[in-house]
Amino acid sequence: QVQVEESGGGLVQAGGSLRLSCRTSGRTSSFAVMAWFRQAPGKEREFVIYRDWSGGRTYSADSVKGRFSISRDNAENTMYLQMNNLKPEDTAVYYCAPRINRLAISTIRRAENYYYWGQGTQVTVSA
Repeated sequence: QVQVEESGGGLVQAGGSLRLSCRTSGRTSSFAVMAWFRQAPGKEREFVIYRDWSGGRTYSADSVKGRFSISRDNAENTMYLQMNNLKPEDTAVYYCAPRINRLAISTIRRAENYYYWGQGTQVTVSA
């Protein structure tokens, strides 16, 4: 299967920024869409953001809208989650979820619609 590896997490003060990376490898040369999810202890995996590369449209959870953005570097097969103005409630393990084909917009928040996951990277935001 496609291999996925997240990195870039760490400890940051509230109001600070982090950029998470998601590097992929395997048989697939490119992905049409990319999403990021996060999971805090005792909570379900939560949708964060979704980007359709062809259409250029980004869909964000209300909790991160205006603070998080998504981008990619095709040469490195790497996708990025830029997180600005971080809040303590952003603390979670973050996972990237690339997809080869697009999803109906009504389904992008469902983790079960994504097949490739890495080990995640821990983000901790202190007050």
